[in-house]
Amino acid sequence: MTKQLEEISENFGTNELVRTNTHNKNLSRFATKINQLIQLYKQNQQSVERREMELKQEITNISHDLRTPLTSIKGFSELLTDPSISEGEKKEFLEIIQKKIDNLTMIVDLFYELSQLDSSDKKLTMEKQSLDQIVVESMLMFYEDFEKEQLQVQLVEESVPPILADNKATVRIVTNIIQNALTYAKSYLKISFVEEEEYIRLRAVNDVEKIDAAKLQQIFNRTYRLDSSRTGTHLGLGLHIVQQLVNKQGGKAVANVRDNEFIMEVSFRKWD
Repeated sequence: MTKQLEEISENFGTNELVRTNTHNKNLSRFATKINQLIQLYKQNQQSVERREMELKQEITNISHDLRTPLTSIKGFSELLTDPSISEGEKKEFLEIIQKKIDNLTMIVDLFYELSQLDSSDKKLTMEKQSLDQIVVESMLMFYEDFEKEQLQVQLVEESVPPILADNKATVRIVTNIIQNALTYAKSYLKISFVEEEEYIRLRAVNDVEKIDAAKLQQIFNRTYRLDSSRTGTHLGLGLHIVQQLVNKQGGKAVANVRDNEFIMEVSFRKWD
C-alpha cells in the first residue's frame, strides 16, 4: 500500500487507487478511506483546473469588450482635434464618445454587482414589490433603445399579485433581461406574467438567430455568449447575475428555445 501511494503521488494524473487483498477489516476500511481522500483531492484538482480555464476565458472576454469602446473613444477623440471638422461633426463625435463611456460604465457596474453577489455584507431587503410596475418603468427607460433597434415590444399589461423581493435586485433582474433582448432579439420582445400558486412568473420571449438547444444549459454561465462575434456588454454576466439574484430571493430562472424563440422565465415568490 505504501508503494502504491508513492506511485500515485508521483503520477497523480492517473486514476489509480490503493488496492489491497487483505482480509483484515480495519486495514480494508483504512484503504477505503485513503481512496476516498484521493478521489476528493482529484475532484478538487479538476475543479481548480476548470476554474482556471474559465478565468482565462473571462479575462479574454473582458479585454475584448473593454478594448472595443476604448478604441472608439480614442479614435473619435483624435478626430475632434482636426480643425477641418464642422461643429455638427464635433457634436456627433461627442455623442458617440458619450455612448461608449456609458457602455464602459455599464460593464464596470456589472462587475461590481458580480463581486457583491457572494459578499456577506450584501444583504437583500425582502419587501412587498409590484413586479408589473417595475417591468413597466424599466421598459420605459429603454424606449429609445427599442426605437433604435426597431424592436416591436409587447407588454401584457395585466395586474398581478405583489411579490416578496428586494427592489434593487428585482430592477436589475428585469433590466438585464431587457438588455439581453436588446442584444439578441431580431424583431420583437414580448413580456407577460403567469400567476401560480406560490410564484409570479415573468416570461420574456424574443426571436433570435438559430440557437443550439443543447447549449442552453450554459446560458447562465459567466463566460457564455449566444454569439461570440458580438461585442459590448454581452459578457454572459447579465443572465448570470439574473440567476444569482433570483436564487438569492428564493425563486428560479430558466431559459428555453422553441422555433427560434428565446424564452426566459423568472419566478418570484408571492407576497403573503
